[in-house]
Amino acid sequence: MSENRFASGVRTALSRHDFSTWSYVAWFCVVNILSIIILQWGVNSKNPVWNSFAFVGQVFQGRFMALNEFLLVGIMYFILIMVTNRFWLASQIMLDLSVIITVMEYFKLVSRSETIVPADLNFISGGNTGDIAEWLPSDALWVITCALIVMIITTALMIIVGHRDTRRGVVYAKNVLIRTLSRFLAAILAFTFLASFIFSMSSIDSWSNNWITTFGDSPKLWDSKVDSYANGTAVAFSRLVNPKIMDEPSGYSKQAMEQIVQKYTEAATQVNSTRSRNLTDSTVIYILSESFSDPSRVPGLKLNKDVMPKIRAIKENTTSGLMLSSGYGGGTANLEYMALSGMSMANFAPSLSSPYQQLIPNASWTPTVNQLWKSGNSYAFHPYESNMYSRSSNYKKFGFSQFWTLDPPEIIEPQDTLGTSKYVSDKAAYTAVLNSLKKDAAGETYFYQLATMQNHMPYKNYYAHNEIEAESTTGTPLGKNERTSIETFAKGAEYTDGYTQDFLDELDKLDRPVSVVFYGDHLPGAYTSAAKEEKNSLALHETDYFIWSNKASGIDNKAAGDSATNSAYTSPNFFTSQLAEHMNAKVSPYMAFLEALHAKVSAMEPAVVNKIQGWTRIPAGQGLYLDNEGKLINVADADEQTKQLLEDYKLIQYDVTAGNHYLKDTAFMSISQ
Repeated sequence: MSENRFASGVRTALSRHDFSTWSYVAWFCVVNILSIIILQWGVNSKNPVWNSFAFVGQVFQGRFMALNEFLLVGIMYFILIMVTNRFWLASQIMLDLSVIITVMEYFKLVSRSETIVPADLNFISGGNTGDIAEWLPSDALWVITCALIVMIITTALMIIVGHRDTRRGVVYAKNVLIRTLSRFLAAILAFTFLASFIFSMSSIDSWSNNWITTFGDSPKLWDSKVDSYANGTAVAFSRLVNPKIMDEPSGYSKQAMEQIVQKYTEAATQVNSTRSRNLTDSTVIYILSESFSDPSRVPGLKLNKDVMPKIRAIKENTTSGLMLSSGYGGGTANLEYMALSGMSMANFAPSLSSPYQQLIPNASWTPTVNQLWKSGNSYAFHPYESNMYSRSSNYKKFGFSQFWTLDPPEIIEPQDTLGTSKYVSDKAAYTAVLNSLKKDAAGETYFYQLATMQNHMPYKNYYAHNEIEAESTTGTPLGKNERTSIETFAKGAEYTDGYTQDFLDELDKLDRPVSVVFYGDHLPGAYTSAAKEEKNSLALHETDYFIWSNKASGIDNKAAGDSATNSAYTSPNFFTSQLAEHMNAKVSPYMAFLEALHAKVSAMEPAVVNKIQGWTRIPAGQGLYLDNEGKLINVADADEQTKQLLEDYKLIQYDVTAGNHYLKDTAFMSISQ
């Protein structure tokens, strides 16, 4: 009898029947929570399993951020259910998508120290998926294998549980039309709510912002990883979908902008009274050297040789110093944007993380330094895909007439590489520029923009017989992968050092004036040991720069460097005004403003953007301002002139990027010859 009861019990447990509505609700909550845990896994670099469960468990401690995540993820899950009308199929898709997303999050976190942001979707849709595959970390195969195992387990679970459910659909009606309309109406309403919610999340005091704030949301927009970790992956991503460009500065009006024009026109007149040259008298070359920086400045690291003796010597004899970078291991386009536009990321709203992808595509006015030159005389070179960071379309807006990349129509040549690296060498990139210079029309001057790729991540032991050795000075040895990455990068930097000197030597042979602005955009994301210490933040955000002119320009580089204002530290938004000072060239009212600001504030960048920028002294969301000794400026304690200059900067940048363009029809951006 007991055996028969047991068998009957088993048959009952395994029997198939219609699941009740409450059963669906319970399973909906379980799958939704599992999806949230999986998504959190990808943004936790330490103890990912514990921290992912702990994120949800915070609810029992009176911290309800996970409820915001539950809402966003749940609505997407609900839409899947309505579209498929199959609860278990939708659950399987939801869990699988969560696994795929978390793997992508992990890969980006390892390589770039930041999470996936909406701007990355433009990058992927531009056809860069093959490039992303080249940037996979060393443990990619293991991670993908584990992800596949998890997907198999969750799929099996959904199949087993779903097999017991005999309901033919979540929404069922005998009339097919009614059933279909009901489902899609529910899906459309849910999508409308989700879109409305997401598109207003970044606006203070909006209904959705108030909603998430009520449940404990505290944006950490200076750091996408910290924001995802603290507030949830979906919440952190969604708040960047419709970013605010800038808050309107106090006192912004047409009259205020007219006063700014008048003020800095007078300043430009005063500056120009002592200047004898024009920027456009020379060909100017801006060189963004990918990841170039001095490894010897990395705390706790020692190399067996100096990898940049030639650039070090160049820096000692011209305008040069350290550039404060907003990026670490990535963020190239932001530094490039600041250098070309003179705008600062410090002034933008934190949710605007990538101007090239979030601002420029929809901008109607994009003033950049190259526009000072004759139309058709602005050239850009980038030995990589043209659609990376939407450069192809953005450069057209900037006024570049030609753009040479690996893609047609203008294909960059030569395309030589070094060792086993797939990236075009700096020597080849410099050769492409030199070949173009030699073809330039006599008597004409040009603006060149070059963004190199040789030292781009990853650093996979490209160079045979690499004699450079890296070691830790902290007592904790470098891991094998970190040591290999550092030594590979250092060898690449040494090649850049020599090729850059050779390039300047070739420019010295030309019988036309040429000036160069050279800068490293950010450090490579290779210093994992140093990055663990918050005290190393500043050192890991300082790259090298110099401004140099060839013999034909008639400029004494040494004298220009000795007399340069606040050159020890800078940020890329000041490059154009520094170039004008170096060349003794006349300035526009805008450049006169930048020159005045740089005399008071040597460098400025936005608030922290990843963990290693642990500026604990700085309130959340406040930008970084350094003096000429590299020390933090407390804006609240700054003199009135500095405060006014910073306020004027916000007015100028707001008008250009988000305001009414009152400056557009003035001579604010023009130089009086």
